[in-house]
Amino acid sequence: MEQYLAWPRWQLLLVYLVPYLLVGFGTLKEAVEGLAHGDAFNEHFLMSIATIGALCIGEYPEAVFVMLFFQVGELFEGYAEGKSRESISHLMDIRPDVAHVEREGAVLDVAPEEVGVGETILVRPGEKVPLDGIVVEGTSALNTVALTGESVPRDVTEQDEVISGCINLQGVVRVRTTKAFGESTVSKIINLVENASESKSKSETFITRFARIYTPVVVFLAVGIAVLPPLLGGGTFATWFYRALMFLVVSCPCALVISVPLTFFGGLGGASRKGILIKGANYIDVLSQLDTVVFDKTGTLTHGQFAVTAVHPEEYDAHQLLHLAAHVEHFSTHPIGAALRDAFPDEATDGCSVSDVQEISGHGVRAKIGDMDVCVGNTKMMDSVGAKWHDCHHVGTIIHVAINGQYAGHIVINDQVKSDSASAISQLRELGIQRLVMLTGDRKEVAADVADKLGLTEYHAELLPEDKVNIVESLSPDSRLAFVGDGINDAPVLARADVGIAMGGLGSDAAIEAADVVLMDDQPSKIALAIRIARRTLAIARQNVLFAIGVKTMVLVLATFGVATMWMAVFADVGVTVLAVLNAMRALRQH
Repeated sequence: MEQYLAWPRWQLLLVYLVPYLLVGFGTLKEAVEGLAHGDAFNEHFLMSIATIGALCIGEYPEAVFVMLFFQVGELFEGYAEGKSRESISHLMDIRPDVAHVEREGAVLDVAPEEVGVGETILVRPGEKVPLDGIVVEGTSALNTVALTGESVPRDVTEQDEVISGCINLQGVVRVRTTKAFGESTVSKIINLVENASESKSKSETFITRFARIYTPVVVFLAVGIAVLPPLLGGGTFATWFYRALMFLVVSCPCALVISVPLTFFGGLGGASRKGILIKGANYIDVLSQLDTVVFDKTGTLTHGQFAVTAVHPEEYDAHQLLHLAAHVEHFSTHPIGAALRDAFPDEATDGCSVSDVQEISGHGVRAKIGDMDVCVGNTKMMDSVGAKWHDCHHVGTIIHVAINGQYAGHIVINDQVKSDSASAISQLRELGIQRLVMLTGDRKEVAADVADKLGLTEYHAELLPEDKVNIVESLSPDSRLAFVGDGINDAPVLARADVGIAMGGLGSDAAIEAADVVLMDDQPSKIALAIRIARRTLAIARQNVLFAIGVKTMVLVLATFGVATMWMAVFADVGVTVLAVLNAMRALRQH
């Protein structure tokens, strides 16, 4: 050991340079690149100059371990941030592969990009509509859930407009295209998803913003300490240069570069224990500043599953009316049929015979139950059999029933509001978030009913994904905005919001990938909990910053006048770091 201590300083320097360069090469490289790009005053530059200063004054272990501590802090921060989101366009199962176009009396299979405006295409059952257009022949029902998020299929007939990305559920339809593929709805959605991240506002991490102020102040103070006193006759240049280097060593922000990322990391861990996946520390910063929350309706504030909410019979009692309707819809794949069967689960075992089932596109279903002719459908179906129907004051999808041509009543089917949606809105108001907006592809009267029940400040209905993006962009310039959604159709707007929040339990893979925060149990009330966790985490980070700066400032002043001892320097560096880390661990305990 004595022989080791007797080594010349240059030999010791060579020995310590090996681990120093191994540990700090990345930091030194970042500092040099920052200088080359005009961003000199970042935390990498300060760590580099402080540790090089330690090497210059012979504090070789200090230089190595300070750089090691910094790399640990960087590791925490990198883990918390997570890997960058990759393009999610491959997750979107709405892009059509082929278009059946009619040319010179033949039907050709071509790529959608090769179909011109005004050409006629054929769309068979089970296929995606490849381009926007107008139906010129045939009737069918379209599954629009990938575009609007709404479960109820849309009936179309001649002269109705259809949009690309929908799935044809029933009959063959001929469509005259009105847009080229590049301008079609499906193409626009894919482009929105691929490009939304580029226009997304990014919140810098707290420590980076702090370093931009702290670093130049420390560097210029150190230069002033080294140069000004000797010029003013206050001592030798060697004495003040040594003090300036000691000043840099003491000012090394280990407590900050470790404890602040660790605080954010603790916040991420604490949130995950509550079923809230936050994809990066920067989103904690954004969550804490939110003033506007925008919700998708279906699957977010509501369950996205239809159920019978009311039965209004005319000639029969409610039980009989529901019984007959469930029998007629027994073989239907329509979500409305499923809702009727769920409301009357015993229809398969009650012995009734069902025959002559006819599913009439755009109208409903007709069948024989015993000797009764039962029609279940919309007002068009009632008009076709001469049944004198009447409307209902309830909000929802109205299913009319006629028996032997006579009106028998109607059944109301609606999506159900989640049990904790009202609580979620109330908690957000308590947190000071006054602007609560709902966007939906559903009808205006349904949207108005949900907004009124939950106490939302505003709503926008009958929207496509592109409309949702436009509305969010119109809201976001003067606000910190979160969007909450669950479907593939929500992916573009989730990526565009300041922070996108996805319902993870039932949400689509595309929405989860595009989102910045994922609620794993689909409870809207977890949004308020995520905001509370974010605010508490940021408060702990600020405590660490104030404590570290306070102690370091005091020791730095003493070091400037040559009064500081090594024990003070150790406490200002290592001691403050340990205490800040212990405080940061509190972020893991979220309530």
